Amino acid sequence: MADNQTATAMPTTYDPKQAEQKWYDYWIKGNFFKAGVRPDAKPYTIVIPPPNVTGMLHIGHALDFTLQDIMIRAKRMQGYDALWLPGTDHAGIATQTKVEQRLREEGVTRYDLGREAFLEKVWEWKERYAETIREQWAKMGFSLDYSRERFTLDEGLSRAVREVFVRLYDKGLIYRGKKIINWDPAARTALSDIEVEYKEVNGHLYHLQYPLKDGSGTLTVATTRPETMLGDTAVAVHPEDERYKHLIGKTLVLPILGREIPIIGDEYVEKDFGSGAVKITPAHDPNDFEVGLRHDLPQIIVMDESGVMNENAGPYQGLDRAECRKRIVADLKEQGVLVKIEDHVHQVGHSERSGAVVEPYLSTQWFVAMEPLAERAIEEQKAGKGVRFVPDRFEKIYLHWIENVRDWCISRQLWWGHRIPAWYCDGCGELHVSREDMTDCPACGGPLRQDEDVLDTWFSSALWPFSTLGWPSETEDMKRYYPTDLLVTGYDIIYFWVARMIFTALEFTGTIPFRDVLLHGLVRDENGQKMSKSLGNGVDPLDVIEQYGADAMRFMLSTGITPGQDLRYRKEKVEQARNFANKIWNASRFALMNLEGFKVSDIDLSGKLGTAERWILHRLNETARDITRLIDQYEFGETGRLLYNFIWDDLCDWYIEFAKLNLYGQDEEAKRATQSVLAYVLDRTLRLIHPFMPFISEEIWQHLPHEGETITLAAWPTYDAAFEAPEAVREMELLMELIRAVRNIRAEVGAPMSRKVELIVKPSGETEEAILNRNRDFIERFCGTSQLEIGLALAGPDKAMSAVVTGAELFLPLAGLIDIEQEIARLEKELKTLNGEVERIERKLANEGFMAKAPAKVIEEERNKLKDYADKRAKVLARIAELRG
Repeated sequence: MADNQTATAMPTTYDPKQAEQKWYDYWIKGNFFKAGVRPDAKPYTIVIPPPNVTGMLHIGHALDFTLQDIMIRAKRMQGYDALWLPGTDHAGIATQTKVEQRLREEGVTRYDLGREAFLEKVWEWKERYAETIREQWAKMGFSLDYSRERFTLDEGLSRAVREVFVRLYDKGLIYRGKKIINWDPAARTALSDIEVEYKEVNGHLYHLQYPLKDGSGTLTVATTRPETMLGDTAVAVHPEDERYKHLIGKTLVLPILGREIPIIGDEYVEKDFGSGAVKITPAHDPNDFEVGLRHDLPQIIVMDESGVMNENAGPYQGLDRAECRKRIVADLKEQGVLVKIEDHVHQVGHSERSGAVVEPYLSTQWFVAMEPLAERAIEEQKAGKGVRFVPDRFEKIYLHWIENVRDWCISRQLWWGHRIPAWYCDGCGELHVSREDMTDCPACGGPLRQDEDVLDTWFSSALWPFSTLGWPSETEDMKRYYPTDLLVTGYDIIYFWVARMIFTALEFTGTIPFRDVLLHGLVRDENGQKMSKSLGNGVDPLDVIEQYGADAMRFMLSTGITPGQDLRYRKEKVEQARNFANKIWNASRFALMNLEGFKVSDIDLSGKLGTAERWILHRLNETARDITRLIDQYEFGETGRLLYNFIWDDLCDWYIEFAKLNLYGQDEEAKRATQSVLAYVLDRTLRLIHPFMPFISEEIWQHLPHEGETITLAAWPTYDAAFEAPEAVREMELLMELIRAVRNIRAEVGAPMSRKVELIVKPSGETEEAILNRNRDFIERFCGTSQLEIGLALAGPDKAMSAVVTGAELFLPLAGLIDIEQEIARLEKELKTLNGEVERIERKLANEGFMAKAPAKVIEEERNKLKDYADKRAKVLARIAELRG
């Protein structure tokens, strides 16, 4: 677009579909989102939290990414070299599960295909859904630098993953060992904590008696999972528990299997909880595992990786774990060792991907020792050199977690992901970890086989802020754009992703990965429920865009939130945002009809400006100042309120109405001044709203007199002390309050604006008198007066409606305002109706039968109605008396 554009006419209505596609294509073609074109500018960086290539983006993504786009667009307009780096996550188990489901529908398993052919299928899936995600980004108007798009399995990011793995392994911080992990028996893989969903389940608590070997009695234990008793290797009591101290060291006989197990003393047991005796199953419970290590207990796994009971389960071998529970409960009853069964509601972990009940399972896996990595993060945070959390209450949550961090299981029994860079030699038994692929054993020359497992998807995600910029190479992007400025994400992954990014960044780059972390809540349905497929209450952002346009959705999402709080999605709020967009369109269209042929060079704010012009420039000035501050504080909800109030109230409802007097008047100098202010204020207003509503702001801006190719690169409005006009504000406030008061009186008596009225104004002082006289035209126009008197010595007539505003008293003589006889007749009719209602309720309340039988709430409601009708009747009587004089 050429510089110094002349105002051009706008269509009658705004068509989001036409505008959105047109302008996004224009932005992309113009490379307006590309970072690096301002080498002398200060950089500002956001790397997008990479969405999973498992399917479509949901409304939560729309919120998350809109907040980032607001920041990046605002910073770009403020002159920064702004980089918003896009990308997607391979998402390990989530993506593999989706592809396997698709294959099952075709009657095929991944094992039928083999690893290489299966991975080809997953790559096909990835390409399809990565493209879908790009299309959704475009539909939502996100100003991403696609030239720097990354994927967690890209060659460069994979190199970073291996570099980190090898370095941590060489430092002894990555190790292979046996521990209890979350196991998904359906997907047959270890899970991260975030992939476990805890659901409230109505279960049972089974109380069992284990007999002492010497026949001297029994110990009672309780369990929610009786099938795991087959793996019991001890019963623990507290060493100071007087009931059981004498039993420590004795032997129990495990029911059904008859295996002998010891009674041990361990402070893990709570003396006052339950019976004070706890069964210990080291291979199937994380706490029992730790107890087992302290007492050198055997670790007996009683089921296989698919949740089927194995050879250690004795007579239950081959049974599914659920079926085993039923059988074992029946057998325990028969043996007389099942004392009682209690109903028990408890939280049970389920796999987020397969839906299967998660099994705490003893398994050989790869782990990261987290404590050494956490130490520096804790030090930095406590020294005030760490990440700034918004809201700041999340800093305590973050610190609590990293101060109590546990080792991280990073291996997954999947095919899709970063394969663990470890090779085994079956000849000499050596294990080798390498940055490069290996074929021959350096120790014996024999063949090597690579570990079959892949890394947890969070391992590569933890490197995202710097691996995307080229690390471990010292790239120009790494030097310029790292550390990043802002991370925007949901509060639900503060542990699983945010903390791990901080750990790895401090370890491998020596600095925090981002300066600020803005944590937002979930988007819930209108009833406050979490959105889910099972509830059928999810919202597709593309459906919202189809109906209301992208700008309406963006404005509703971004301005309806408070940092850290959940947001309820309400259709009415999107409709309000759409109406707001239409208000902006209509106001702009009016302005442009009065700016025909007006050029940027015609804008002149140096001449004589009226009260309304100086006031709107003042309001724009302070709005720009406040919005800049609020955006930097991530107070998007308050920003939205300010924008809405300024545009809807100040600009549209007041200034544009005031401007009509000059625009339609005979004073050419005043008309040019008003055109200049209108063009300037509308241009700057569109710039302020642009980060929130990019499409409609660009569409209107291109019709306005403007300089530059696109509003996306237009300079951000800044505070200018020259526009301060407190005296104009005082004048306008007096005028607006006076006009509102007159309109309220008209509404009260039912006098339409078409009916001219007499208005008497008594100012409170000479200053106010001067203001009112200077602005007689406005008062006459907006109060609809047939006669206007302004004077310090004036007094109101006896029969008049009156109001007091700051700086003046107002009187509207009734004779000109209403037909007095007609109004009395109307009021007498209303009085008759009110009398009838008062009498009806009084009779009801005097009825003994009603008072005896009616609920107290109903009686109270009737008394409230009586009071309301009586109050209304009194006001009508007073009004009739006033009119009759």
